[in-house]
Amino acid sequence: MQADQPQEIASEGKDLFAKFDDVIALREGLLAQGREDPFNLVMEKVLSPTRAICNGRDTILLGTYNYMGMTFDPDVVEAGKQALADFGSGTTGSRVLNGTYQGHKEVEQALMDFYDMDHAMVFSTGYQANLGIISTIAGKGDYVVLDIDSHASIWDGCAMGQAEVVPFKHNDVEAMEKRLRRIPEGAGKLVILEGVYSMLGDVAPLKEMVAVAKKYGAMVLVDEAHSMGFIGENGRGVVETAGVIDDVDFIIGTFSKSVGTVGGFCVSNHPKFEIMRLVCRPYVFTASLPPSVVATAETSIRKLMHGSNKRAHLWENSRNLHKGLKDLGFTLGTDEPQSAIIAVIMPDLEKGAAMWEALIKGGLYVNLARPPATPANMTLLRCSLCADHSESEVDEILAIFEKAGKEVGII
Repeated sequence: MQADQPQEIASEGKDLFAKFDDVIALREGLLAQGREDPFNLVMEKVLSPTRAICNGRDTILLGTYNYMGMTFDPDVVEAGKQALADFGSGTTGSRVLNGTYQGHKEVEQALMDFYDMDHAMVFSTGYQANLGIISTIAGKGDYVVLDIDSHASIWDGCAMGQAEVVPFKHNDVEAMEKRLRRIPEGAGKLVILEGVYSMLGDVAPLKEMVAVAKKYGAMVLVDEAHSMGFIGENGRGVVETAGVIDDVDFIIGTFSKSVGTVGGFCVSNHPKFEIMRLVCRPYVFTASLPPSVVATAETSIRKLMHGSNKRAHLWENSRNLHKGLKDLGFTLGTDEPQSAIIAVIMPDLEKGAAMWEALIKGGLYVNLARPPATPANMTLLRCSLCADHSESEVDEILAIFEKAGKEVGII
């Protein structure tokens, strides 16, 4: 009896990378022009929060989110070194198993003190904080009403939780209310907003939006990733300046911006919040942050409580750079400076890439942001100021922008 012969494969399977062909072609098109790759920058040596050797050049950093300049703070660095010596390089476990060290409890206490809230929960990244909190509290049958320009981690949290997603026009209070009005009576409702939107650096009208959300019985989550440490009298974010910090249910934040390390968190006054530690999958099923990281974060957060002088200087930098760029003739994302982010709008991706290259060759690093990450298919050069930028560095930044803008034909 003859053995069964293996069947021939009728045809090759579908190329699972085919969906990225447009992006591949776009990148190859930029590099074919001989340009430096704007998405593959290498920092060979970091000299300070505001300067580094990038692609072999001494470069001013204007695209790092290091808003409060805490990455080289001597107390922060020393805390990390000590924790590394005392506890080793990692926890090798989840927070619900062997991954909670003394430092994890201390950084959560620092967050509770910083925000004056009852509960704090730390995640391994800011992305995981949004993914975990949103997917856990808003599930099938619930509704999430969110700004159309929300961060990718917010959208991904909604997708993971499988709630009904109802987007509204960016920063439009009336549009938000219309969406809430249509949600069935008795359904679970979560409104998600951001204090500062990372692409244009604009601020949400939180006072009006939170009032509308509460009118319709919705819970409110505010992502303050780009405002924590800087905006507000105590650095608590736009929720603080808007006077709604006691009205929101959850505040999400990150350690990778003003705090100067890595990680994410959620603070809340909800009486049942602690159960999240047992039911939130991105918290339960991942390794906890290394001891050195939580030590740097805890030290940084406690110092940020007394960072009013740094906050004042960062606002001064923001006003000066915004005015300077506007006076040079650049088109900006906001009429007035609203945060530490200043977005310079480019005519198209080709001009944007050329301008980015002219800036990096002139000794200035900014972020080149392009669709689909940007609103309204815009190409942006996104500038992120630091409290450690000196007045002379801001002047130098403006001089580099002027030279590059004239070379490329933007101004």
